[in-house]
Amino acid sequence: MSEEKSNYKHIVRVANADLAGNKPIGHALKKIKGIGFILANAVCYFAKVDWTKKAGNLSTEELERLNDVLKNPAKYNMPTWMLNRRADPETGESFHLLGANLKYQTDNDIKLMRMIKCYKGFRHTAGLPVRGQSTKSNFRNKKGKTSLGVKRKAK
Repeated sequence: MSEEKSNYKHIVRVANADLAGNKPIGHALKKIKGIGFILANAVCYFAKVDWTKKAGNLSTEELERLNDVLKNPAKYNMPTWMLNRRADPETGESFHLLGANLKYQTDNDIKLMRMIKCYKGFRHTAGLPVRGQSTKSNFRNKKGKTSLGVKRKAK
């Protein structure tokens, strides 16, 4: 027990993100942008780390394995349906983006859609729903202004 307390870290650095040391690693990984519950469990499984173990009690070897699985999921035969960048348009490869890289790539994809003037690009530009949702009753506010609709008289 004294050995666990001496190696305990309050903040753990994984995939360029600071994680709270008092949370189980399975829950702490969800704080990284691009990692959800299922991917966090899969990363713990492939790295051979108990997902209920506190993040602050992980050894440096376990942290290195977690980082390696997050950087190279294909190396560990992770299913491609778990990756968030399947068949990249430029390279054709499948990989997983995390943190700022995910935000940067998403912004670039939207800029490309606007530039080539596809339907989704027009919808992004107009601030309308992109994936075919109905707009009659939903999406009635226009860029942060108050919602449209019936206004009642003050009594």
